[in-house]
Amino acid sequence: MSEEKTKTEQLRERIMLSENKGVKSLSAEEIARADEFCEGYKSFLNASPVEREAVCEALAQAKAKGFVEYDPEAEYKAGDKVYLVNRGKAIALAVIGKNGVKNGARLAIAHIDSPRIDLKPNPLYEANGLGLFKTHYYGGLKKYQWTAIPLTLHGVVAKTDGTVVNIKWGDEADESCFCVTDLLPHLAQEQVTKPMAKAFTGEDLNVLVGSRPYAEAEDEKDLVKLNIMSILNEKYGITENDFLSAELCLVPTFKAKDIGFDRSMIGAYGHDDKVCAYPALVAAFEAGVPEDTCVTYLADKEEIGSDGNTGMQSDFLRYFIYDLAAQDGVEGYRALSKSVCLSADVNAAFDPTYASAFEAKNSCYINNGVVISKYTGHGGKYDTSDASAEYMGKIRAILEKNNILWQIGELGRVDLGGGGTIAKYVANMNVDVIDLGVPVLSMHAPFEIVSKTDVYMAYRAFLEFFKA
Repeated sequence: MSEEKTKTEQLRERIMLSENKGVKSLSAEEIARADEFCEGYKSFLNASPVEREAVCEALAQAKAKGFVEYDPEAEYKAGDKVYLVNRGKAIALAVIGKNGVKNGARLAIAHIDSPRIDLKPNPLYEANGLGLFKTHYYGGLKKYQWTAIPLTLHGVVAKTDGTVVNIKWGDEADESCFCVTDLLPHLAQEQVTKPMAKAFTGEDLNVLVGSRPYAEAEDEKDLVKLNIMSILNEKYGITENDFLSAELCLVPTFKAKDIGFDRSMIGAYGHDDKVCAYPALVAAFEAGVPEDTCVTYLADKEEIGSDGNTGMQSDFLRYFIYDLAAQDGVEGYRALSKSVCLSADVNAAFDPTYASAFEAKNSCYINNGVVISKYTGHGGKYDTSDASAEYMGKIRAILEKNNILWQIGELGRVDLGGGGTIAKYVANMNVDVIDLGVPVLSMHAPFEIVSKTDVYMAYRAFLEFFKA
């Protein structure tokens, strides 16, 4: 049989959408590199479940790679590497390019916060011999998923004398943990017939933290609560009043684990969005001496709208670029408006179990590479940044020139839901921006799933973007 292609086959190959062969198109060597890269990613995840710890971990790694704290009075040359931390909850890293920011900067932005359970300002109480924390959930989560799983306590307490106490309880194998209780099936007839959103409310997310009374008490009032505060006071030197100036949250105790008989995936808490933050961070480490200054910015508060002075709506990144522009004798706004950006955020991977929630032709899939989302938002593209065709073409060219496995993706069916990213806040600065990230199964759950090869392709995409 002749192996020559027919005219129809040649035409189809030339003008029709090419098939994404996914991980099958990768060599064994590249898959091995992806697996190795993800070992570092898993370590990063385990070290940084909350944004303050993510900043600390990113900063430690950056310093080890030669980054120094940015000084607006200093002069920098091509190849210099600097960082700037914003209030311990956001960090910018820049590699100075040969052109500085005269032609704009290359920005990779991601967020390092994830859905979780925060403590209320006055959290601790006792009821029927049990000690509990009152909580206020953070970000978009399904509340029932946070019941009957082990939780660990993370955060800081700021005392009135100015000292800040770091709190971390439940991570070590020999430490106790905490949990939200649930109702047994035998008594849940009313609960299970309610709509999911009403079966478990925010006020039901009470965290069990103790049950033994203080042994040396002379009265019978709140002895379990007293015992808990005695333990916290002995370990951390804090009082109940100090909860009023604290940032404390509960996150799953789960460590990152390989998923599947083939170990091809990673299950963990916080893939959204550290699965994009880590590749963007490592890309900054390996950018070399770029033509244009490259900036990786890891922000806080995305899961609750990016408001606040450590969120993407803050002026922190804007004025960091302005400072870099001043060094080059360039007007700040001009430098920013010439900049280009990859908004490093995840998208929902097609899940065959819930196929009706997706539109298959325009969904992203596990093992098909990094996903580009031209727009997000909801309904009629509300609350979105819609990248231009021209910028989309430029990003396509970088990916295809460097043989980076990639795909397109929308966030589910048009009228079903949707979501937002920090891309729109960068676009509002008059910057070309597009979302590029990793497909995720079970997004916003306490245990999310990603493909190792997709994580590696995200890293390659950010690195080639910096080098372009």
